Amino acid sequence: QVQLVESGGGLVQFGGSLRLSCAASGRTFIPFTVAWFRRAPGGEREFVSAFYRDGRTVYYANSVRGRFTITSADTKNTVVYLQMNALKPEGTAVYCCAAAPLNRLVVVPRSYTSWGQGTQVTVSS
Repeated sequence: QVQLVESGGGLVQFGGSLRLSCAASGRTFIPFTVAWFRRAPGGEREFVSAFYRDGRTVYYANSVRGRFTITSADTKNTVVYLQMNALKPEGTAVYCCAAAPLNRLVVVPRSYTSWGQGTQVTVSS
């Protein structure tokens, strides 16, 4: 497993932007897939985006496609960023990154074995 730490959350106005970071430590010599999930107050954990361990394949939830961009600082995904543009109030949530050495890109939370503590994103209307 790896240890994950998120940063970059905060308060932003409707239509604003934020960039989240997810930094991994520990067994980072193994390539792994990194995903972002979010949980709104009283809601379920929701898939946002993922960067597959092949170093190039990315995937987005329909609700964020075209507004969010996931990138990686290196081929092992030791630092993964989520650039969030055109934020909406419904994007208010705790955003967590998760990682696992998956053989395919999945959007199901239970497939991920390492999780960060999360960072709060609040979008005001």
